[in-house]
Amino acid sequence: MTKRFRLQGLGCANCAAKMEAAINKLEGVKEATVNFMTTKMIIEGDDSKMPSIIQEAERIVKKFEPGVVLKKA
Repeated sequence: MTKRFRLQGLGCANCAAKMEAAINKLEGVKEATVNFMTTKMIIEGDDSKMPSIIQEAERIVKKFEPGVVLKKA
């Protein structure tokens, strides 16, 4: 399953790279990309684990950039 999000308010390229690295380490994630230029995040992972992956990904995003709002793209 692939989910796409827009990271509204993303202002730090280094933070985007850290988010991507942390999300890729989550259990059930096949591939995660965070594109700073387009402010898009794409997560590919196991269907059954996707709700918890999204929840953890949102927590990770908030940890690095507290002002960012995750919106479905």
